[in-house]
Amino acid sequence: MTTKWTIDPMHSEIEFKVKHLMISTVTGKFGSFTASAESDAEDFSDAKISFSADINSINTGNEQRDGHLKSDDFFNAEQFPTLNFVSTGISKGSNGMVLTGDLTIRDVTKSISLNVEFNGTMVDPYGNHKAGFELTGVINRKDFNLKWSATTEAGGIVVSDEVKLICNVQMAKIVA
Repeated sequence: MTTKWTIDPMHSEIEFKVKHLMISTVTGKFGSFTASAESDAEDFSDAKISFSADINSINTGNEQRDGHLKSDDFFNAEQFPTLNFVSTGISKGSNGMVLTGDLTIRDVTKSISLNVEFNGTMVDPYGNHKAGFELTGVINRKDFNLKWSATTEAGGIVVSDEVKLICNVQMAKIVA
């Protein structure tokens, strides 16, 4: 029997990390997102997952940088207000599961893979069934037309092309 789940945004974080000047890491997150999952298996090994994040909810702790990320140099939030992910499969990996799917940023859709650590299920104090996951992966921002680039006077790179994704997700079972 298929079980449906929805993300619990109060207990989930969708973050990214990017090297700045190749000597430090800037962390950002999305404050507004939705996700759903459907699965017949208790371990989610056959889950179908969809996710969407509101680009205007991006937060790196610096308003000027957030504005730059929302501009056409990066996400172009005005024309492309969301990023979307739709799973295409789940397989067993060496350290858990590997979730494969199509990630759309701006007008580019590419297949990506995320490592998934399934942390189990639990019933919360209110009787709600919850499932916990940690998803990690790496993408190249330039693959998605996030092409802004600058160098320092000494020739150093300002923003890395590699973006680390870290998603700590709690899903809530939908009771029909």
